[in-house]
Amino acid sequence: MGLLRKNKHAPALALIDLGLPPTPHRPDEGFSLIADILAHAPETRIVVLSGQSDELNARHARALGATEFVAKPADPEFLRKLIGRVLSFRDTSTEIDDGLIGESAPMQKLRAQLRQFAASPFPVLLEGESGSGKELAAAALHRLSDRAAKPYLALNCAAISPSLVEATLFGHSKGAFTGASGARAGYFEDASDGTLFLDEIGELPLDLQPKLLRVLENGEFQRIGETLARRSSARIIAATNRDLKKEVREGRFRADLYHRLSVFTIAIPALRELGNDSITLLEHFRSIYAVQAGLPPFKLNAAAAERMLAYGFPGNVRELRNIAIRLTTKFAGKEISIEELEAELDLGDARHPAGVLPVPTSASRAELVAIALGDIQSRREFNLDATLRLWEEAYIEAAQQLAHDNMSQAARLLGINRTTLYNRIDTLERVTSAPPRIERPD
Repeated sequence: MGLLRKNKHAPALALIDLGLPPTPHRPDEGFSLIADILAHAPETRIVVLSGQSDELNARHARALGATEFVAKPADPEFLRKLIGRVLSFRDTSTEIDDGLIGESAPMQKLRAQLRQFAASPFPVLLEGESGSGKELAAAALHRLSDRAAKPYLALNCAAISPSLVEATLFGHSKGAFTGASGARAGYFEDASDGTLFLDEIGELPLDLQPKLLRVLENGEFQRIGETLARRSSARIIAATNRDLKKEVREGRFRADLYHRLSVFTIAIPALRELGNDSITLLEHFRSIYAVQAGLPPFKLNAAAAERMLAYGFPGNVRELRNIAIRLTTKFAGKEISIEELEAELDLGDARHPAGVLPVPTSASRAELVAIALGDIQSRREFNLDATLRLWEEAYIEAAQQLAHDNMSQAARLLGINRTTLYNRIDTLERVTSAPPRIERPD
């Protein structure tokens, strides 16, 4: 990771293993490395080459953002062709119209907020999960503003060494530190009166945060090694996948900087919240990658499309893009079944915390029993009826959200008919509103 931070340009592709020190016989370090690489260089394609090649590890690596997973031992010629194919797919995420696709209620709300806040000179804080498209929302804010013809610069605060962040943001004079062979402007100076997007703002070193706060408050900053005060009128957009309020409470982020950055706050919805938009996005990526590869596009059959709508997308849009690449390669011109689609999805494993059950169709009976055992043992008091009722309520509410309250579609997602769904909702409402039963002594 140190080498990645030092390089000005991110590598186009990273070939990594899962079994890394200090736990070479477990995949945990490899999974962490995938997440770290994509946090520092989201455009880097990752191919995993690993002896820890069970299906659960492969699916989880893909969900984290790996484009492909290859089991050891691998034929060198096969690996060479695979890498060439992965590199042939050009990243199209920045080419989406206005950075956004979809007509779901959360997406319409996001578009409205972007239009509402675009013209303001005040900072915007974008909050959302990794891979949800915060950088696209930032670009849309700039494009919709009156600064659209002015510079737009983006800096990933996690992608550079902490010792270089200050010089990168504010610039430095000649000889200011070892290796400073000449004077150089920083991002604030280069952004001028345009827009500066600071991604992963939660990674900003604590000792540098007061200097950023000063720029936000009065526009003033100094190059390292200079006493001259310079000014910037750049509009600041920051993004994070962390809970910054929690970071403030735990002393890792300054409260005054948080409040200054969050004049406007926009929550970027996760892909699982967007209902049919996931299909629309898949079709978008499918069309583009089929053209790039010179292959006929694939098609989901009805069951596979329903399964796609029910999938949680832990890796969000980045995961969906990689799924489109793999399906384009494997099933060009074909209709994809639910079994073929599920082979590309992360359907859960033993990493589920107590009380959080995976999709039942994706787990064996033994796995479910193991999870239930941990759940029962973790609670001081356990009530089966209450637990089942909570899960039934959760699944019904989730299906309604995915179907945007279309009860027929929600019933299909749950595998029941609409009348049964209404009956179950009525029963749950009666149970929830019923007065507590009083046990009378004999």
